Amino acid sequence: MLSSLAVAAAMPEGVVTRVLDEEVEPLDPEEPADLVGISFMTFNAPRAYEIADAFRRTGRPVVLGGYHPTFRPEEALAHADAVCVGEAEPNVGRLVEDFHAGRLRPVYDEGPADLSGLRRPDRSLVPRGRYAWVDPVQATRGCPHGCTFCSISSFFGRRFRTRPVDDLVDELRGLGKGILFLDDNLTADPEFARELFARMIPLGKRWYSQASVTLADDPELLALAVRSGCRGLFVGFESLSEEGLTSFRKDFARARDYRRAVERLHAAGVGVQAGLVLGHDADGPDVFRETLDFLLAARVDALQATVLTPFPGTPLYSEMEAAGRIVDRDWSHYDFRHVVFEPKMMRRETLQAGHDWLLARFYSVRAIAGRLLGELSYLRPGTILRGTIPLNLGYRVRLRKDRTWVCDGTAPAPGADPS
Repeated sequence: MLSSLAVAAAMPEGVVTRVLDEEVEPLDPEEPADLVGISFMTFNAPRAYEIADAFRRTGRPVVLGGYHPTFRPEEALAHADAVCVGEAEPNVGRLVEDFHAGRLRPVYDEGPADLSGLRRPDRSLVPRGRYAWVDPVQATRGCPHGCTFCSISSFFGRRFRTRPVDDLVDELRGLGKGILFLDDNLTADPEFARELFARMIPLGKRWYSQASVTLADDPELLALAVRSGCRGLFVGFESLSEEGLTSFRKDFARARDYRRAVERLHAAGVGVQAGLVLGHDADGPDVFRETLDFLLAARVDALQATVLTPFPGTPLYSEMEAAGRIVDRDWSHYDFRHVVFEPKMMRRETLQAGHDWLLARFYSVRAIAGRLLGELSYLRPGTILRGTIPLNLGYRVRLRKDRTWVCDGTAPAPGADPS
């Protein structure tokens, strides 16, 4: 909930803000509020519009923001009094001022935020016991790369910005031992990362984040990250084929080096959660078995496997829209789990079944048990207890709750299409 806390922190003096997350507490449309703000991604859009409409029926004005409203402001305005495009900090001051004056504008778009001197978020606004044990922090915004499927580059204009290290270190001093950097690519600027990690060493933190696979090719930076407390990283591999990486415009990575990268991270005591995207134009029905074989051989510690999704605002969406390949306009299906486009090398049903099969096999009880036992040889016990065990079990519970699988991974891998 750090993004909502950042919005609250940016509010002008005198504004009382309540942060509510439907994942952990119920929503009451009759609850007193002068102004309602809703931030959401594409798959949340139907529910967000439902909530917005309910509040507006009771006479409360609604402002919508986040990724989907930024890319679809006209659509969002059908359910709101105003839309905040892009980052909140440059917009909310003017927005609240206009609200008090009774002259809300339809769209607020003041450009990117100045990351120097951002107000400290009030973490007491969310129930701490309902979220992960780590304290969330953001050190950077954006990503310098332009992967075609990624909304991040489009949202931030393919700009990568960093906060002042002094501000970060001061904030970190006041937080607990466990830190989660909610950054899209914490090491995109190696010099910034070196300074931050060096300054963090005396703090004695244990942290987790997301970083590019290229970190494994920089022994000095990797060693500094570990000394500063790095214990686990989400690494976006995206595809295990060179053709897939090229189609994603992820030319800075080489799939043939992925296993060696995992080995280097493990040798440093860093757990690896792999991010993979299934369904690009070079993927055929054999990709699911090949991907599972790689994950098990490389001893990847956790997996986020998603169906390729053409999100509004991305180059992928524009390309597929122009080619007439988008077949599902239900935004609730744009959740990384549903196939909403026409693949080239397999049927939609095969891509859906293969995605579900892969997750079911990777997160089966047997696979999790074997993985955790193997981690004893390269990860610290604390990392396993507080990191990989909750992550694996959490994914398993969530995937079963969402009915991503019903067979627990015992069915054979989807084979070649009969067509």
